[in-house]
Amino acid sequence: MSPPAGGKYKESGTARILGSGASGVAELLVFHPVDTVAKRLMSNKSKVSFSTLSQVVFRDAANAPITKRLLSLFPGLGYAAGYKVSQRIYKFGGQPFFNDVITSRYKDQFTNTFGERKGKLIIQATAGSLTGIGEVVLLPLDALKIKRQVNPEAFRGRGVIRIFMEEGTTLYRGWGWTVARNAPGSFALFGASAFTKDYVLGVSDYSKATWTQNFFASVAGAVASITVAAPLDTVKTRIQNANFEHKVRGVTVVKDLIRHEGITALFKGLTPKILVVGPKLVFSYTLAQSLIPFFGKYV
Repeated sequence: MSPPAGGKYKESGTARILGSGASGVAELLVFHPVDTVAKRLMSNKSKVSFSTLSQVVFRDAANAPITKRLLSLFPGLGYAAGYKVSQRIYKFGGQPFFNDVITSRYKDQFTNTFGERKGKLIIQATAGSLTGIGEVVLLPLDALKIKRQVNPEAFRGRGVIRIFMEEGTTLYRGWGWTVARNAPGSFALFGASAFTKDYVLGVSDYSKATWTQNFFASVAGAVASITVAAPLDTVKTRIQNANFEHKVRGVTVVKDLIRHEGITALFKGLTPKILVVGPKLVFSYTLAQSLIPFFGKYV
C-alpha cells in the first residue's frame, strides 16, 4: 500500500471506514486462496517436491475434483474476513493518524536530523511502523484464521465465542514475534513506497500520483516489506498454527527449524507472497482510494 499524502484527509471517518472496509472484503475474496497456499507451505516441515506439492497445498482434497480442491483453499473465511477487513480499516486510518501526530509534534526534529525531504519519508515510514505494532490487537483473529487454514483439528467443533472464552490470552500467543515482524515490515512498506514515489518517480505530492506511479510504488514497498518480515512471519505462523494447548516458544521454533530444515526454511512461502504482492496491493490500494472519495460524497 502506497503511503497517503501528507496533511488531513478531506473525507470523513465514516467514508474512510466504508471505503477501506470494502477494499478489504474485495481483496479477501480474490487473494485468500493464495494466502492459504503460502501459510500451508510455511507450516509444512518436510521437503516439498513436485510430487508432494498437491498434498501440501490441498491437504485432504488433493485427490478430489478440481472444484473441491479450489474450495479447499477457502478455510477460515469467516475469521479471515474479520481480520482482513479490520486490518485494512486500521491500516488506512491508522497510518495517516500516526503521520499527522508525528508531523505536528516532531516534524522539526525529523527535519533537523534527516533534512526536509528525507525527514518526510522517515516520518511516513515511522508512522507505518507504529501502525504495524498496533496491529497486535488483531492477533486473535489472525491466529484463528491461520489455525483454520492449516490446523482445523484445533477447533474440534467449537464456535468463535467458545474459543475466545476457553482460550483467552493464548490467542495472543506469538505477540512478541508479531510486533517484531510488523515494526520493520510496515516501516519498509511505507518507507520504500514513499522513497519510490519521491526519489524514483519524482512525485512530491503523493495524492497526485497516477495509477501507474502508485503501482510501481506499491510493488516496491510490498516486496521490501514481505522480504524483510519473511523470517519472523514464518516463526509467527509456526507458533500460531499449533494446537491451543501446545505452547511453544519462538526461540525453540527457530532452533528446530534451522536444525531440521536449514536456514532457508525461514523464507518458506516467500515466493507465492511476492508473486501476488504486486497485484494484491495495487488492487486494494486503487479500490480503497476510489471508494473512499465516492463514499465521501454521501457521508
